[in-house]
Amino acid sequence: MNRRQQALPYGTTEATSPFGLGLHHVQLALPPGEEEVCRRFYVDAFGMTEVEKPPVLAARGGLWVRSDALEIHLGVEEDFRPARKAHPGILVADLDALAARLTAHGIEVTRDDNFPGHRRFYVADCHGNRLEFLSPHPARES
Repeated sequence: MNRRQQALPYGTTEATSPFGLGLHHVQLALPPGEEEVCRRFYVDAFGMTEVEKPPVLAARGGLWVRSDALEIHLGVEEDFRPARKAHPGILVADLDALAARLTAHGIEVTRDDNFPGHRRFYVADCHGNRLEFLSPHPARES
């Protein structure tokens, strides 16, 4: 019988599996024909780099962007509805600099410091998809 382990405290770092799990990319949706609008948000405002999709996938439309250890795939969805609750939580080294950059591009930043041990804010992308950006609080000296 497979028994479920008791929930660990949030701050634990011992959560492992035998599979070596990691995240390759986050998939978000966009309406048909809106790739250029997404470029203005993800490349121009957010500062990511567009990467070419493999030819077999490029025929479907959409946009792939990458920066540092983050890759986002924006896929065309015919019956598009923005993800207003489900969202990626994106780690950021300089949260204030990113907030300033997005604000300078006219993007509303909504701060929320209710996540233990982190500072964070939310934005809606160019099609209303929710994005969360967070940065751990610096370690406090004893």
